Amino acid sequence: MSSDRLQRILLSGDVPRHVAVIMDGNGRWARQRGLPRHLGHREGMKAVREAVEGAVEAGVEILTLFAFSTENWKRPRREVSALMHLLRVYARKERDELREQGVEVHVLGALDRVDEATRRAVDWITEGTRGGRNLRLNLMISYGGREELVRAARRLARRVADGALRIEEIDPTALESELFTAGLPDPDLLIRTSGELRVSNFMLWQLAYTELYITPVLWPNFTREDLFEAVLDYQRRERRFGRVSPSP
Repeated sequence: MSSDRLQRILLSGDVPRHVAVIMDGNGRWARQRGLPRHLGHREGMKAVREAVEGAVEAGVEILTLFAFSTENWKRPRREVSALMHLLRVYARKERDELREQGVEVHVLGALDRVDEATRRAVDWITEGTRGGRNLRLNLMISYGGREELVRAARRLARRVADGALRIEEIDPTALESELFTAGLPDPDLLIRTSGELRVSNFMLWQLAYTELYITPVLWPNFTREDLFEAVLDYQRRERRFGRVSPSP
């Protein structure tokens, strides 16, 4: 059944094409309940489904979720293993449902650092959802914004050294072609849960003119209604991209 918020979104028609989410608050959710952190991460899987289904209902074309950062590799080995296990569980449990919903999954990041079993799960879910037309779901795994820019700079430098690119041809378009998100539009809206006021090394290039929405809701408690509220807030804003609004 459609909610009032969803109906208001659809009546407006100005839906963000690309929504990105920093999924924060799993550990705090678990700590508040006296539970180990990995149970907070597991509970957060339910919020992923809510966000995906809400994005499909609202007509969002691209949903990008920050699932595991390069900094997360520094966490205790047990927690890292639990997070990789959850990714494998997500792929196994959700692939068929995502395919039925028309969701095409892409996993972006430095995947060479990911263990073989998790890489197989990544391949399984991406291949199994290929061709979905209702939503592109980007899962950012082993991803960091600064590392992405360094990687892009190295790839551009290699092209120059190989004679395939002149220094004068290095411009924003050339750099964007070497990002993990090459070919995708920048996010229109970034949602961050748990109330933290920072971007945490996420999509540093792509967020240049993205609208930010901060909610105190911890990620495991996040529902499609929270997504709808963020989209409604976005629809009330005027996006100027550095320009000045015309005088009345």
